[in-house]
Amino acid sequence: MARFARMTGWSLMVSAALLLSACATGPRVTSDVDPSADFSRYRTFAFYSPLAIEGQGYATLTSGRIKAAAQTQMESRGYVYDEKSPDLWVNLNAYIQEKTDVVSTPEVDYDYYYSYRARRYVSVPYWRDRTNVYQYTEGTLNVDLVDAKENRLVWEGVAVGRVGRSKPEERGAKIDAAMAEIFARYPHRAGAGRP
Repeated sequence: MARFARMTGWSLMVSAALLLSACATGPRVTSDVDPSADFSRYRTFAFYSPLAIEGQGYATLTSGRIKAAAQTQMESRGYVYDEKSPDLWVNLNAYIQEKTDVVSTPEVDYDYYYSYRARRYVSVPYWRDRTNVYQYTEGTLNVDLVDAKENRLVWEGVAVGRVGRSKPEERGAKIDAAMAEIFARYPHRAGAGRP
């Protein structure tokens, strides 16, 4: 059981790292907001415990980088980190899935044969579908903002993209970039009502 827990924790760390090394076009980012939430009440934040990304009860290097990137984004919007009485809980999650794309493309080809009636070679077209199968890894990074008093989700940002390998020294910059793209969809500032 302990070995399974270590393997699962390691896989979460790898999944987060892979997620953030998405292809050059960047991830698809979406967000959702609770329209009844009063964002003017929120001025402080802390991290939910345990974070979904740290489901095994301990922090990894990657989860620490993701937390630091989220904290930077929250503080740049005027929120103050307050572990004792936060207005918002920040929860983070990352996971990967193996995906398959199947693409069929129609194409035409020609066969040639000699026609004794026409006394010449004749081409005859025929159509077929060419099918290509592509396998890839898709990563998802979620950022949830939860009203701490009501224990209710008020905003969620999600980045989804194809992932690849990256060097450890590149991961920090990729994590920061992915988190910035997610928070670009968060229109609020600390203590402000409407964006």
